Amino acid sequence: MPKIVTYLRVSTDGQGRSGLGLEAQREALARFASAEAFDLAREFVEVETGKGADALERRPLLRQALDEARRLKCAIAVAKLDRLSRDVHFISGLMAQRVPFVVAELGPDVDPFVLHLYAALAEKERAMISRRTKDALRAAKARGVVLGNPRLSEAREAAKASQRAAKAGHEANVRPIIDEIKRSGAVTLRAIADALNARGVQTARGGRWHAESVARVLGR
Repeated sequence: MPKIVTYLRVSTDGQGRSGLGLEAQREALARFASAEAFDLAREFVEVETGKGADALERRPLLRQALDEARRLKCAIAVAKLDRLSRDVHFISGLMAQRVPFVVAELGPDVDPFVLHLYAALAEKERAMISRRTKDALRAAKARGVVLGNPRLSEAREAAKASQRAAKAGHEANVRPIIDEIKRSGAVTLRAIADALNARGVQTARGGRWHAESVARVLGR
């Protein structure tokens, strides 16, 4: 039975949106592996903490997945193509890594050329959405709508609120991983922290987990 390495990715604001949460991805990959007779060799879970996550140097778990796939001489499987990236150049760079990628929703026989086409379409759609948003903002400004916050203190408060929301979103993404670790038998806060660190999952600030940081997440 051929092996595959699975790669799951969520962002701080998008775990449940569009069916792209961790559990939805994991279930999709499990169904795919069962239907196509693949052996799930190892799973890597990446939690984004901000913009720029499409750069490979900002995706340490993807780098580990690439190394493991090379070691096992197998493919990396994702539930949907945008779990790798929505950027066609990033996808092209991954194809140059000489590690095959399999997208569960597209089936096992999609060649790299078709993956490039799908990535290009996704990038085009993102550009169109961005352009429509900018056009709408310009139109609103032309009508006299005040855009942004003119007072620095309020802007700082908004920035703090955004940081709090990002932290809360990150913790919401990590919570299913903690639940899974607990189901595997880890019962102490230290054991959960060690398991998170072993998986390469970082805290909201990009650091390592400790018993206290796990307690804060579980206490929310």
